[in-house]
Amino acid sequence: MAKRSKIVANDRRRATVERLADRRGELRAAAKDVRLPMADRMAAGRALAALPRDSSPVRVRNRDQVDGRPRGFVGLAGLSRIRFRQAAHRGELPGITTSSW
Repeated sequence: MAKRSKIVANDRRRATVERLADRRGELRAAAKDVRLPMADRMAAGRALAALPRDSSPVRVRNRDQVDGRPRGFVGLAGLSRIRFRQAAHRGELPGITTSSW
């Protein structure tokens, strides 16, 4: 089980990313647009750098939905590898079959 503070911080980051996604996208597009004057592109870059760090989507960590484990995340089910294996053995994941050889 992950620390509750880490899970809350990650949820706060996710909310910040969602709230500032449009503004961030506009600034990124303006900074890359070669048709704009260089001064406007530089201003867009500075405005982008002035946004909160946590508004960047790469700072959000994928975590297990059940206990918040940050490592071994299986995106197909939203679980960590450990919980994924347990759920697959219990037959709780539709379309997932276990194999043995």
